[in-house]
Amino acid sequence: MLIVHVHVRVKAESVEAFKAATLANATESRKEPGVWRFDALQQQDDPTRFVLVEGYRSPEAPAAHKETRHYQTWRDTVAPMMAEARSSVKYVAVSS
Repeated sequence: MLIVHVHVRVKAESVEAFKAATLANATESRKEPGVWRFDALQQQDDPTRFVLVEGYRSPEAPAAHKETRHYQTWRDTVAPMMAEARSSVKYVAVSS
């Protein structure tokens, strides 16, 4: 299992559009065979900050995810909404 936290900060005027695009991507991502979890979290005290929690069944699954139409649509749609480049941190489970 691979867990990825994607940290995103969006422009204040883009928060609602980002949420809509991200929820559409998350819904479709959960249907992928290599994805076991895909959550979008909004920071409570700063609504421009988000964390995407992505859980993959194998080390190859993230690459397959990035080849999907829904991911590519999300990536291209949200790119101009970003206040800064998104970053990610990868984790492995130490317990289940």
